[in-house]
Amino acid sequence: MTLRPTNLRTRLTLWYVGVLALLLIVYATVVLAFQYGVLTRQLYHDEVQDVVTVEGLLFFDQAGELRLTQNYYSRPQSHLLVDRLMEVRDLSGKILYRSSTLHNMALGGPLREGEGDAGFDERLVRLSDGSHAFVVSHIHTMQGRTVVIRLGYDLGPLRDRMIQFFLMLLIAIPLALALAAVAGQSIAKRALRPLEQMTARAERITASNLGDRLDIANERDELGNMARVFNHLLERLEQAFRQLQRFTADASHELRTPLAAIRTISEVALAKPTNAEAYHEALGNVLEESNRLNQTVDSLLLLARAEITPPGESQPVFVIGDLVTEVVALLEVLGEERSVKITQRQHELATVEVRADRGLMRIALMNVIHNALKFSPRDSAINIGFAQPEASWLHISIEDEGPGIPSEEYAKVFDRFFTSSERSTANTSGVGLGLSIAKLVVERAGGRIGFDETFHQGARCVIRLPYNSTVL
Repeated sequence: MTLRPTNLRTRLTLWYVGVLALLLIVYATVVLAFQYGVLTRQLYHDEVQDVVTVEGLLFFDQAGELRLTQNYYSRPQSHLLVDRLMEVRDLSGKILYRSSTLHNMALGGPLREGEGDAGFDERLVRLSDGSHAFVVSHIHTMQGRTVVIRLGYDLGPLRDRMIQFFLMLLIAIPLALALAAVAGQSIAKRALRPLEQMTARAERITASNLGDRLDIANERDELGNMARVFNHLLERLEQAFRQLQRFTADASHELRTPLAAIRTISEVALAKPTNAEAYHEALGNVLEESNRLNQTVDSLLLLARAEITPPGESQPVFVIGDLVTEVVALLEVLGEERSVKITQRQHELATVEVRADRGLMRIALMNVIHNALKFSPRDSAINIGFAQPEASWLHISIEDEGPGIPSEEYAKVFDRFFTSSERSTANTSGVGLGLSIAKLVVERAGGRIGFDETFHQGARCVIRLPYNSTVL
């Protein structure tokens, strides 16, 4: 079981403190290493200066013993070499002088080959009492004799000072992290306050107030972008909810009429005894209303499918001319029964590709062409053509020789369940969903559909679709 805080503010604070702790540890390590290096180099320079000083203070007495001049200071506490470790040997390794601070301990053991020849050699040595010293060696000639001077500093005080510095850091870092945690908690709380406000606002949004939106203080930051995306989600939910309400209202309205007719016909037929011919007529009326009911349900389901179809790059690509030819082949039989000829003008634009749901686009084209076929008189023609009056846009026109569309109905023919008020078309009108489905499908493909109001020899429906490839 992992102890992971569930509160985002706490997690942000812990991340902030953790990163800061890592940075402080790295910083302390670098500072310690740098400080130790600086002090070591300073120690080396001090020892070089001391070696130069010692060279002027050493001398051989009359008995040949090496001595160190002790009369250059006025007080004992002013003694230059009082805390230094010093040892002088001749080239054979014989000890000529050893400071009292060494307590008869060797300062570095036997001479090494070439020790002090090239300048001031430096090294770390361990004394017999376990302490460590930083030693500088140098060859010096005086009174005709050559000696090796070793002068060192005990590293104990330096290391004690570094330990003290390290302990100070160990105390300071936790205090700094504690202060950073308090500050980080306050900063995180302040930074997440808009998120808490958006959360409280979102909790109050229900199906009854889907029109409410989150307030966006700054669209450029992350919280503003999240609020914008959430508002777009609410817009889509509101649109879907409205579509569902409209679908339910339309379905209940349109299904009520045929259901009421079926019930009325059935009740009348059962209310009084009658002959077989009357029953046959009643069953025929019930079957007609059932077909109308089935047609309405199928159309509503197609509308629902078209509404949930996502637009954009997720749709497949296909050749639009092949689909038009397929639809024309299906409707030609019905056209022959009505003596209406359906012609498709061949054009190179028919070979371009469009991006849409092929099954729904097939239904849309079939609804438009079938609608033209229903209103076409006998011995007339329906012409289907292709054009490109706009760049990257394909226009598919379906022209019939029917009665046309009254000027006041151009804006209404694509409304759901709209049927013309003209008596001449009352018998051929359907449930009024065919063109609504066609419009929704075309718009989902990024196109537009409408009737040409300047066309007066019938009706001319124009479908505008963006195409995906160059004309072949």
